[in-house]
Amino acid sequence: MERKFTIRDAEEKDYEFILRVNEENVEVLSPMPLERLKLFKEHANVLQVAEIDGELAAFIICMREGDDWYDSENYLWFCKTYPKFLYIDRIVLDVPFRHLGLGRFMYDAIFAKAREDGVPVVTCEVDTVPYNGPSLLFHEAMGFKEVGAQYVRGGSVKVSLQAAEV
Repeated sequence: MERKFTIRDAEEKDYEFILRVNEENVEVLSPMPLERLKLFKEHANVLQVAEIDGELAAFIICMREGDDWYDSENYLWFCKTYPKFLYIDRIVLDVPFRHLGLGRFMYDAIFAKAREDGVPVVTCEVDTVPYNGPSLLFHEAMGFKEVGAQYVRGGSVKVSLQAAEV
């Protein structure tokens, strides 16, 4: 049976899901209390949830360049490097919905949005210390290339700063 993937803008009713899956994956993300999620809702270019057969399965947050509110070390690096970009802050798939093609589906939607908005590059980062091999392979398959690297979180994590032309 073919499963139906859909993406829509996140609503307040989705916040409990977003906060839960973010917290379950906080070791590879930054923490996101409710107040920060509300700020993302106000400032993010994209704050969406994905559903599979009507069930919440994932969320994604993307920022455009030049938002003074956002203080992510990686986002700020891209602000200094690219005049115009769409930054994937985080994408989180709930465990039961992984390995179904949902990540690729969501990234395809982000690339389509970037094209629609006239944005020439999509950016993100992937941890290399600790090493996140599956994510690096996924991003390579999606056309991303390393354009820089830096240590973050007080030097405890090294990230590969990645970009893909739209």
